[in-house]
Amino acid sequence: MQLLDGKALSAKIETKIVNEVKEFKSKTGSVPGLAVILVGQDPASAAYVNMKKKACDRVGFYSVTHEMPEDISQEAIEKTIIMMNDNPNIDGILIQLPLPAQIDTTKILELVNPSKDVDGFHPYNVGRLMIGLDGFVPCTPLGVMELLSEYSIDIQGKNCVVVGASNIVGKPMASLLLNANATVEICHIFTDDLKKHTLNADILLVGVGVINLIKEDMVKDDAIIIDIGINRADNGKLVGDVDFENVAKKCSYITPVPGGVGPMTIAMLLSNTLKAAKMHANERE
Repeated sequence: MQLLDGKALSAKIETKIVNEVKEFKSKTGSVPGLAVILVGQDPASAAYVNMKKKACDRVGFYSVTHEMPEDISQEAIEKTIIMMNDNPNIDGILIQLPLPAQIDTTKILELVNPSKDVDGFHPYNVGRLMIGLDGFVPCTPLGVMELLSEYSIDIQGKNCVVVGASNIVGKPMASLLLNANATVEICHIFTDDLKKHTLNADILLVGVGVINLIKEDMVKDDAIIIDIGINRADNGKLVGDVDFENVAKKCSYITPVPGGVGPMTIAMLLSNTLKAAKMHANERE
């Protein structure tokens, strides 16, 4: 069994981005800029945003966080997004989800300029991904693909089972795998007899937020396990959706939690923001 080390790969990607930012700055006189909207006091969201800010600092990006109260109006968030869409110093706009119940999340995500949609959530970018065109891809599934590529794991023709059908992870993950010529099956909360499906998987990708959902008897020998889940156990430890200790004995590759997919998500956000900055610089030339 080999660990898929997202921490090591993300550090390698960051080093590459640092060098590209220096080159970009000497060529354009500016640095890539990322703006984040954070609504309310959710500790997990605040922690994520803080990690993203630190990552921006490490690679030399300009970053700004718009912190807004829980009872903010739809109109106030929309005004901020329009302002960021028009700001030439901002290349990427990130809306930290979930948003409070009074906010129409779909409308907010659709308001972000698709060329600044570094999270890949705008329907324009979702559509481009679906038909295999270049655009912005959600950071977590994109990070998974980078990880598989780094370890020279061939996806073509493999049976890939995705457990979880969210717009943020499951659906874009399935599209990326399909675009890479895998045979893809998507399972979710309503799937009958999950084990019957997971036992088929050459590559099993799980992201639903249920501790120990995937047990040893649900995985075939030598399968590749990508654990996208992140949960806090009763003892305070961060764990995934896979019973790591027991499943690791059977599989050929597995991602640890933490240190697997998580760091790759942040690395892909940086990568997408740099891509947006280059795109905008070319448009200005």
